[in-house]
Amino acid sequence: MLSAFDLIAILLVLTAVFGWLNHVLIGLPHAIGLLVMGLVSSLILIGIEIALPDVSLYEDLRRLLRQIDFQEAVLNGMLAFLLFAGALHVNLAVLKSRAWAVGLMATVGVLISTGVIGFGFWWLSALLGAAVPFAWSLVFGALISPTDPVAVLSTLKSVSVPKTLEADMAGESLFNDGVGVVIFTVVVAIATGQSGGAVEIGEVARLFLYEALGGAILGLVSGYVAYRATRAIDDYPIETLISLALVMGAYALASRLHMSGPIAVVVAGILLGNRGPRDAMSDETQRYLFSFWTLVDEVLNSVLFLLIGLEVLVLSFDRSFLWPAISVIPLVLLARFLAVSIPVMALRSRIAFVRGTIPVLTWGGLRGGISIALALSLPSVAEKPILLAATYAAVVFTIVVQGLSLKAVVRRVSDCP
Repeated sequence: MLSAFDLIAILLVLTAVFGWLNHVLIGLPHAIGLLVMGLVSSLILIGIEIALPDVSLYEDLRRLLRQIDFQEAVLNGMLAFLLFAGALHVNLAVLKSRAWAVGLMATVGVLISTGVIGFGFWWLSALLGAAVPFAWSLVFGALISPTDPVAVLSTLKSVSVPKTLEADMAGESLFNDGVGVVIFTVVVAIATGQSGGAVEIGEVARLFLYEALGGAILGLVSGYVAYRATRAIDDYPIETLISLALVMGAYALASRLHMSGPIAVVVAGILLGNRGPRDAMSDETQRYLFSFWTLVDEVLNSVLFLLIGLEVLVLSFDRSFLWPAISVIPLVLLARFLAVSIPVMALRSRIAFVRGTIPVLTWGGLRGGISIALALSLPSVAEKPILLAATYAAVVFTIVVQGLSLKAVVRRVSDCP
């Protein structure tokens, strides 16, 4: 059994090697390149196992990856740091001007997408001979509907979009996790029979308000405390340490209080990132602190995307799941189109949207490690393998195909050059 240090060392070495090879030989965007190389390497190893059953390399690597708890690593490890790093760079003034658009897409949009995908997957799975009960189809709709902030923010680094559209994409992806997790929790309880087959609307509302609003208040309070602490001194190592303590402390406390840790660190990051540079941090502190979090973001992003590519070695896919998994790709795109277009059309008379908003938001609705982590967190039921296969297919397609072609879509339908 390898130690935690050994596992981290192996992952970092693989990330560095694949990153260098991608930069020198392939030239894909860094994160997407790592995912593609991890996925291709996994498929090659699977092919070797099929061709040469006596070779144990595949099984050895599979056993190694099984020691990594992907769900724990993402939801209770990398996510807090990645969300905070992204939130630090969000322009609060622009975000406030887009509050209605972001809020509606992050709530109503997720509900619309969950319903469309749930019904569609239930119908398609039955049509393709791998029927999934409606309750578990809704579980899939809930876990795949929220856009992944890590994947979206990573892609936005290489794609130029109008500021208001960027605020819509980034804001929605940062805030829709709270809604998605509440819906996911409720439909899993229904699917497993824990709710007695029924659910109280009032209980759902209470759960949502407690998790989402509680997480936001916790993030606001902890972020303000960190802001006042940095304002009282001018010492960049201590101020950087305060930001680290803020992320880990707020996320851990939110988990203990059963509040939304992602929302807490996002709110704290936005507060510190906007108020800190204005009147709490010297130029030297800003340079070091923001550079530190940029580096953390790049390193963890690299490791996460490589893990997504390698995760295919761990997941056990049945050949009968192939067509249901492929069929969810257009279904997820249709649901995303409806989840975006309905809020945008409803708000068009009140808020200005740039040309091409709906197609860019639809094509830019990337899914990532959070969806895979939620799928892996499901109980060991008969439906779990097909849900994992469908989740992985949707995630890989959105990151690789949509992520690589988003720039072309933006140029074609928006006002960006």
